[in-house]
Amino acid sequence: MFQLAIVSGKGGTGKTTLAGSLSLLFQNHVMADCDVDAPNLHLLMNSKKEVSLEYYGGKKAEISDSCISCGICERYCRFDAIVRGGPYRVDPYSCEGCGVCVAICPAKAITMRENKSGEYFLSRFDGNPLIHALLNPGEETSGGLVAEVRKLAIKVSEDERRDIIVIDGAPGIGCPAASSITGVSFVVIVAEPTVSGIFDLERIVDTVRHFRRECAVVINKWDVNHGKSQLIEEWCREKEISILGKIPFDERVEEATVLGVPVVSMNDSPAAVSIKSIREKLENILHGGKE
Repeated sequence: MFQLAIVSGKGGTGKTTLAGSLSLLFQNHVMADCDVDAPNLHLLMNSKKEVSLEYYGGKKAEISDSCISCGICERYCRFDAIVRGGPYRVDPYSCEGCGVCVAICPAKAITMRENKSGEYFLSRFDGNPLIHALLNPGEETSGGLVAEVRKLAIKVSEDERRDIIVIDGAPGIGCPAASSITGVSFVVIVAEPTVSGIFDLERIVDTVRHFRRECAVVINKWDVNHGKSQLIEEWCREKEISILGKIPFDERVEEATVLGVPVVSMNDSPAAVSIKSIREKLENILHGGKE
C-alpha cells in the first residue's frame, strides 16, 4: 500500500487543511491523524467514532499499604514525585517511571504498574476509516501512540483492501513527527512564506532525509508574501526538492473549517483548485511517475 505523510516544520502551516482535502479527493483510502497531542483531523472531517482502544505506554510507581513511611524514596526521587502527608503516595503526573524508588524501598512497598497514557480510535467519514488518538496530559510517550495509530491504519487498510493511507503527521521535528515519517512511501512538506518559514522547512527536510524518504514541498498561502515564497522556491531548487504546488490565501478555508468540511468541497475556492492539482501530481507519483 502507498503511505503518504503530510508534515510541516511547525504547527499552523495548513497541514491538516491539505490532509483533509486530499482525504476527500482520494479513493479507497484510510486516514490517519498522527498529531496525538492535539488531534483535529476528525473534527475537520466531522467523523463518527466506531471503536475506542486504550493505550498503555510506560509504567508508574505505586506505593502500597505496607509502606513504613521511612522517607527514603522521597530523598532518592529526582522528579519530586513522592508526596508526603499521612501515607506516602506517588504523584502520577511527576513520576517518570525510572524505578529507583522500587529498588531502594526497604519494605518492598513500591511496585511499577502499567500506565494508561491515552486512547486511540477508529472513526468513519463518509464510509472511509479515520484513525486518530489523544495522549493524556503530561504523558511523554507520544511517539509510541503514533506508532499504534499507524499500525491500526495499516491493519484496517489490509482488512478492507484499501490502497493508500493519508497521514496527517505531527508538526515539528520531535519524536511524534519522526514516528509519522518512518517507513512511509512519500512525504509532502507544507511550508509557509514567513520569516521563520525557511528555517522550519530546513529542519523538517533534514528530518525527512535522515529517514531517507522522498519528499516534495507545498507552499501554503504563497501570495501573502511573494518575496518569502520566492526564497522558499530558490532554496528548494538549490536542494533539488520539487515544488508540488502553491496554495493561495483563501477565506473559504476558514468557512469550510467552521462547517466541518474539507475546503475542496467548497465551490469557487481558489485553494481547492490548487489542492486538486496537487492531488493529480500525487496520483502520478502513486502510480510510479515523477512529480
